[in-house]
Amino acid sequence: MKRTFVVLFLLLFVSTATAQEAITGFTPENAKKQLTLEKAFEAKLNTDNLDQWMRKMAAEPHWVGTDYGRENAEWIQKQFKSWGYDAKIETYHILFPYPKVRLLELTAPTTYKAKLTAVPVEGDEFTGQGDALLPSYNAFSTDGDVEAELVFVNYGIPKDYEELDKLGIDVKGKIVIAKYQGSWRGIKPKLAAEKGAIGCIIYSDPQDDGYVRGDVYPKGAFKNKTGVQRGSVMDMPTYPGDVLTPGYGATKDAKRLDREQAPTITKIPVLPISYEDALPLLEALEGPVAPNKWKGGLPITYHVGPGPAKVHLKLEFDWQLTPAHNVIATLQGSEYPDQWVMRGNHHDAWVHGANDPISGMVALMEEARAIGELARKGNKPKRTLVYCAWDAEEPGLIGSTEWVEDHKEELQRKVVAYINTDGNGRGFLGAGGSHSLQQMVGEVASAVIDPQKGVSIKERRSAVNLVNGGKEEFELYALGSGSDYTPFIQHAGIASLNLGFGGENAGGEYHTIYDTYPHYTRFKDPGFQYGVTLANTAGRITLRLANADVLPFAFKPWQATVSGYLDDIMKSCTEMRKAIEKHNNMVDKNVFELAADPKKPFVRPEKKEAVPFLDFTPLQNQLAALETSIQTLSEADISKLSMDKRVKMNQKLMLAEQALTSDAGLPRRSWYKHQIYAPGFYTGYGVKTLPGVREAIEQKNWNEAQEQIGVLAATLKRFHAHIDEMNNML
Repeated sequence: MKRTFVVLFLLLFVSTATAQEAITGFTPENAKKQLTLEKAFEAKLNTDNLDQWMRKMAAEPHWVGTDYGRENAEWIQKQFKSWGYDAKIETYHILFPYPKVRLLELTAPTTYKAKLTAVPVEGDEFTGQGDALLPSYNAFSTDGDVEAELVFVNYGIPKDYEELDKLGIDVKGKIVIAKYQGSWRGIKPKLAAEKGAIGCIIYSDPQDDGYVRGDVYPKGAFKNKTGVQRGSVMDMPTYPGDVLTPGYGATKDAKRLDREQAPTITKIPVLPISYEDALPLLEALEGPVAPNKWKGGLPITYHVGPGPAKVHLKLEFDWQLTPAHNVIATLQGSEYPDQWVMRGNHHDAWVHGANDPISGMVALMEEARAIGELARKGNKPKRTLVYCAWDAEEPGLIGSTEWVEDHKEELQRKVVAYINTDGNGRGFLGAGGSHSLQQMVGEVASAVIDPQKGVSIKERRSAVNLVNGGKEEFELYALGSGSDYTPFIQHAGIASLNLGFGGENAGGEYHTIYDTYPHYTRFKDPGFQYGVTLANTAGRITLRLANADVLPFAFKPWQATVSGYLDDIMKSCTEMRKAIEKHNNMVDKNVFELAADPKKPFVRPEKKEAVPFLDFTPLQNQLAALETSIQTLSEADISKLSMDKRVKMNQKLMLAEQALTSDAGLPRRSWYKHQIYAPGFYTGYGVKTLPGVREAIEQKNWNEAQEQIGVLAATLKRFHAHIDEMNNML
């Protein structure tokens, strides 16, 4: 029995080792060399560097346009040069509003003037830097001076306004107060303005990231009563980047829109506040008691209003062109210098930004340092590596967007893929991106060990998925928006990834004065173990893309994922149709009248418009044809391809993502070219897959839905032709 066990163990070990040596995109001989290189790379990673660099970069506030932000950019450039990179700073001139006047006061039925100031805390000297701290505000709110009754709108997302409609409450001419979370913050004033509101207040409820969740800072990681989340409310689902130069780089002499013409500045004034300042406003509200799901963690009964609470909101901004400094560091490839693998993380922050973004920035730098050291010792990557430290990400992905718009044609010719990171913490791997990269990322995740549990980060990710009722299989999530991958994948059509660790790093410091080195090292990633793990993960992905014999794109996971998106849309149509049919039948049978409260006047519900039958067969046919072609491509033996065919195949693989874009872009937002992934028009950061079709259906625009089915089918047909061109090379 014992001998049998040993034999089985040895067989398992050999088969596992063989599986690990076979990696996508490499011949067997080069796979061994690559894995040896990755081990050498991993051995060079040092947590002390991340610690030292975070202390330096997060020592002072450094939002775009500050002297310390410029100094950080120059210091980053100097580090890259010392590691053997050709590093430069490319500067763009962007519109950035700085708050001059911030006034919020309750004028009825009692009075209260909001403090709008977070207090310093004991043990964190950075929170006591006084006037050096950026005031709390929402960038790209319009100026305004308004006074009106207040209405509580929960998270201020579409379904909340549906609930208000049921209550018979209209926000026209009112000022709304919404909780942070539930969606990206910019959706709240956008939707409020569309509903007729004249002002918007956003507050952090303690149920979401304050004392209900855990001890508040400095005792614990969560938001204390004075903390305020800053952030942009630019209408990024229309386009990100500089508001005055849509679609082209904000160079010094660029032609600019007049500010009044900029469509991505809000239509109404918006201000973020703490839950200390929100409490008197919410306490003064009357009207219906809020639905149970709307109630937060404050010690009050939540009412919706409107009134009798009345508030006065006044905002003025200094609108100035501000320099944004991107650091671009290049390590030229030894064999394919005109094929670029790009890595990026932003360096600007709302205040100190230890977690967001410096934790990701220092991981990127340590990764680049180790690769540079290997290159000096004779292990130069075959393809060119381009490391980027972006500025002005926080106000609207501005630094990266302007750079991509400015260099778009060259990038579309040369870039293999873009790999993004941002804030990072303790916990589980989160990986999103182009699903053609899913297989490769999964293989890397199998090779990287979790520093807490001693298993691969892929195994740990699978475990938490199963615990949460998800799938065991490793999958990339689809990219919406919220970080610097957006201009690469959704505008330029470049395959992209977004990586980070989290899940055991919850807190309330996001975009507040409390996102500091002491907070980060106590609560987010003590010892920078997951910072090094992020460098290890992203670095291995970068090196595999740089050195692969044939670029490691695999389209079977892509085909399965996109087919799933279509199935989901078709299912939602069926469910929507059944729900409306049920409603209309109940109207016909007078069911609503029977259920009505006899003490209240009865208003008979109207019948709803029926859901027509959309013709999805063009999409089904294209995906079925693609499945066959992709299967053929996946069976190719790259070791048998000649060098000439490998070169040609790689050129086609680099351009595959662009085949999924449309020059016309999405309806009413032509900047977004990708037809598979986009941020939702009313979700902001949240993704909408097959967005042209999905959003038309959600908006019940049936003619547009059928039209977008045709547009998407044409896109898939182009992609199919691109796959067949690669098959013809075989």
